[in-house]
Amino acid sequence: MKLWLIGAYGIVSTTAMAGAKAIEKGLADKTGLVTALPFFKPLEEIVPFEFDFGGHEIRLLSNAFVALKEHWEKNRHVDLELIEAVKEELSSIVAKKGTALNCGSGIEGLGKLETLEKEGLSLKEIVARISKDMKEFANDETVVVNVASTEPIPKINERYHYTIEGFEEMIEEDKKDFATASMLYAYSAIKLRLPYANFTPSIGSSIPALKKLAEEKNVPHAGNDGKTGETLVKTTLAPMFAYRNLVVEGWMSYNILGDYDGKVLSAKENKESKIVSKDKVLEKALGYAPYSITEIDFFPSLVDNKTAFDFVHFKGFLGKLMKFYFIWDAIDAIVASPLVLDLARLLLFAKKNEIGGVVKELAFFFKNPMDCDVVNTHEQFEILKKWFNQLARA
Repeated sequence: MKLWLIGAYGIVSTTAMAGAKAIEKGLADKTGLVTALPFFKPLEEIVPFEFDFGGHEIRLLSNAFVALKEHWEKNRHVDLELIEAVKEELSSIVAKKGTALNCGSGIEGLGKLETLEKEGLSLKEIVARISKDMKEFANDETVVVNVASTEPIPKINERYHYTIEGFEEMIEEDKKDFATASMLYAYSAIKLRLPYANFTPSIGSSIPALKKLAEEKNVPHAGNDGKTGETLVKTTLAPMFAYRNLVVEGWMSYNILGDYDGKVLSAKENKESKIVSKDKVLEKALGYAPYSITEIDFFPSLVDNKTAFDFVHFKGFLGKLMKFYFIWDAIDAIVASPLVLDLARLLLFAKKNEIGGVVKELAFFFKNPMDCDVVNTHEQFEILKKWFNQLARA
């Protein structure tokens, strides 16, 4: 299959590329891949684990290997021998210039950027360029996944965001104030009938206009915001309190991270999208909203080693208040990149089964899943398994 990555030179994308190629060459196993679990074995015949990569990027380095080596110099997140073993494959992956329209001040921390809007292009011209890039790369087995930096929360406009006609009117009239990069990428992918996943908290394909377009084109899409770390633990643990009839009075989550993701999220407008995505899950998991604090701060020396400190104050029998603490400490790209590969395979699987619109059964992979209020990790996994089993049998 082919995988087009938005944010192709980021640490998640390049780690996914290196991991996929290492697995294909027999240099690494499939630990961390959900689709490698025995239950999903039928997928291997339908969507074999074989990837070709392309994508869009706003940091125009020479190729994906150079980008991965840059990340490695800071993070040492994979063995150098493995990187060198896939040098030839990654050196051939050259990203196309992308857009960062209305992505906020946070992206200034990424360094020197080259974007389509800097060329003075209109929305129509930007869409034409990114669509052309995707079309030249794509075949019938291509999926697009957004792993770019988090955008600020946009203001939803009824005229431009609620209908397909309104969205296309926005493009024709060059109303840049109402468009974001993630919307334009999602629109281009869906218009080309390419399955799309939004692994970020950005708006992506979740506006009504793009949901309708996906239904009209019968294109499967899913999102938002990959559930990889602290929120994964939170949505796995919170149901325990509900099952045991323990009342959560308060939940504090403090996250620190460095690297490019941390730089982007150090900007207040970019951080807000992430906090909203992380904060919603408690009420959905518990059925009520306890007092909560969610903080994300930039901590440069951690680079991609994302660390979270959580404190839970809960009430038990006879009104007694008690405490629970946990620390999540993981390399963000290592826990995120296999899920990108999983999503790509499962969305192609959905396409082969002629499924279109929001694939809410993929909620298992997201903090803020579209069209699905289930955030309980256990329930989400059972929903995913049931969906896969029914389609695999068919």
